[in-house]
Amino acid sequence: MAASRRGQPELRVGLPPPSPGTLSLAALPEFPPISALFLIEFDVKAGYTLSWKAAQPGVELEGVVEYKSLPSGLHTVSEDLIYFVHDGFAGLSAFVNAPCEDSEVRNARMLAVGVLVPLSYGRLGRAWRHAESLKDMASKLAANGKEMDVLQQYWESHQAARVENVQQTAMASKESLDTASVTFQEQPKTPRRHGHTRNRSASDGTALLLPGHKLSPFHPAWSLTALLDTFGPLIFPIHRAALLRKRILVSGHAPVQEMCNFVYDISIFSNIPLQTYDLLPPDRPAPRLRPLFTVGVHDIPLLVEEAKPVRPDDQPTDREPELGTGWIACTTDSILAMKDTLWDMLITMPAPHAPAAKDHVWPSVECPRGTPIKATQRDLRRFHALKAGLKRMQVSDTAVESPPTTPRQPQLSRSTAENEHWLDDAEQIIEPLSWSALAYNGFMWWASAGEQTRSDEAEESAQDAALLADIPASMSMSVPRSADLSTPITSLNPRRLSSTMGSVSLAPEEARTEVAIVQYFHRLTSQILKKVADVVEDHTDCEDEDSNVSDEEILLGPGEEELEGRGVRISTDALRSMGLDIWSASDAEFVKEAVVVYFGREAFVEGKGIDVCGVRVC
Repeated sequence: MAASRRGQPELRVGLPPPSPGTLSLAALPEFPPISALFLIEFDVKAGYTLSWKAAQPGVELEGVVEYKSLPSGLHTVSEDLIYFVHDGFAGLSAFVNAPCEDSEVRNARMLAVGVLVPLSYGRLGRAWRHAESLKDMASKLAANGKEMDVLQQYWESHQAARVENVQQTAMASKESLDTASVTFQEQPKTPRRHGHTRNRSASDGTALLLPGHKLSPFHPAWSLTALLDTFGPLIFPIHRAALLRKRILVSGHAPVQEMCNFVYDISIFSNIPLQTYDLLPPDRPAPRLRPLFTVGVHDIPLLVEEAKPVRPDDQPTDREPELGTGWIACTTDSILAMKDTLWDMLITMPAPHAPAAKDHVWPSVECPRGTPIKATQRDLRRFHALKAGLKRMQVSDTAVESPPTTPRQPQLSRSTAENEHWLDDAEQIIEPLSWSALAYNGFMWWASAGEQTRSDEAEESAQDAALLADIPASMSMSVPRSADLSTPITSLNPRRLSSTMGSVSLAPEEARTEVAIVQYFHRLTSQILKKVADVVEDHTDCEDEDSNVSDEEILLGPGEEELEGRGVRISTDALRSMGLDIWSASDAEFVKEAVVVYFGREAFVEGKGIDVCGVRVC
């Protein structure tokens, strides 16, 4: 394993050459081919019924799409977009609840128009490309239920049978934030300290936005900024759970479009970059967390199957890809949240009226049996650094594009007041500072006259800043000049500023914030897993050296032998290098579990403290 990480040549990302028979990126269809199109209507006597359908041979719709595409609670909203998965397909349905004068349907016509797209096109098969058309057809049918011709015309135009070589072109058609088709080409290596080189992952830089690619208006990744505003520092323990390939269930109320978008986002930024993945053992977990999107009561048998442990002697070739490797899904059925044997982490979203509350209402995150999960003190500082880094990045771009004619007035006092209010709201989701941390920090401040604290803060700031470094300067955005640290990240997104323009083609540059967020978490993932791999490798090297020690030397050091029996030793310096909280018990448990999940080894975390005359005082 040492040879796989040390002395590597520098790698750069490049697109693979087109293979014979495949379409170029420019020749790919704007809309992915669909395998099924269907219309579901609400009947006061029979409930939701499949009133029109068209599908390729072998694609089952009856008794499936009625439940998957229409989760409970939709009758309380006027419209919604619902994502789901069914067998090897990604599903998208556009729901409309329109008032009418027909008493037979209780003066409200509720229906949904949906499609199934092969999952070979990505996590959602690029189904969002059909979102606007589905919404238009649903609105027309809600106004006039006899216009079935629009469905037939759409099916004839976009059915998969009309697109040649679907399977050959599928892998090349993934959208920018779901790219995986990249190759790494060797470049002359530059010697670095200890023989290491900085290897850029497939998620770094412009690899997320390939030439000619752009995010369409309904791409789920546009919700990344809303994700950070909604979860705040809680996004980091959720990210760590995703890295451990936990079963994560998001429970909330209709509408479900935002929850589905969040499911997509978390599955995207918990990817393991290719170069980091290559450092892991052959029996490593899957490189990505599998998104199930909307699930309901009818999916309980599937979730029960997922809860069964995979035995070492199981043959994965007879099972679905990535079965049993963890998942993330969302639901509006509270009964799933009550069945804590089906999931490892439950995220309960605030009620729909929560945004109008005086105080910020955070989602609740818990483990089975109601054990709450909170962000660490390090997560809080990291979130502030991320938020400030995104703001600085965009304000810098604005200054380059249009230098202000007059100097801006300082906003420090207003930002400080708003940040203090935000901190008060965040106390309920942050682990309190431990007494050990207080004692240690106080002692070190006294012993070093504050120098040690300033040094630690500078090192931590540099570590966080590196996660947002090297964003290409050519990708620029406009941002309101009044934006400050307390400004919601969503307000810095230009797409929100231009949403009143309707459906427009968005340039790749407008996704710079989204690219930066995904890149940030991919680098954070690499930072954690690479350090874990180094620690495990060093421990393995020590074991190899100990195997050559004589019996007399072993007898002289029983304490060391007992220590090695506890497993891989994780020092506080290693925790700090991973960007974790050295005082947090939850972060220590995360690292120990990561060593088990990725390397199959037991581990223990060395505690931080101060010894005075051989006595540990904290």
